[in-house]
Amino acid sequence: MSNELITALEEVLDLERAALVEGDLNRLKTMTPEKEKLIGAINELQVLNSADLIALQKKLERNQSLLNSAAEGIRSVANRMSELRKVRQEFSTYDADGQRSGYPMRGKAKLEKRA
Repeated sequence: MSNELITALEEVLDLERAALVEGDLNRLKTMTPEKEKLIGAINELQVLNSADLIALQKKLERNQSLLNSAAEGIRSVANRMSELRKVRQEFSTYDADGQRSGYPMRGKAKLEKRA
């Protein structure tokens, strides 16, 4: 029974890693309940110092590192998009003392064409 649980969790972790590497966040969301269920079942077995569990731990740590990187990437994109929105809404300059001054942009800027 414990070997079946470990094998099943290893498969889920390998699929999770593939989804992380491919950036497939929707597939990650569908795997989470199964992963949590398998981890809970393995924890209930109370098996300690098994080579199989050590291998699982390494896979979990690897995937957690990838998850952290993905989350950081998402935060970075969100911050960049926020900065771009600000650029469209406000023109900023700095004076000789290094103080920032912002000037709100008027509606949509129009380019006037003259002959």
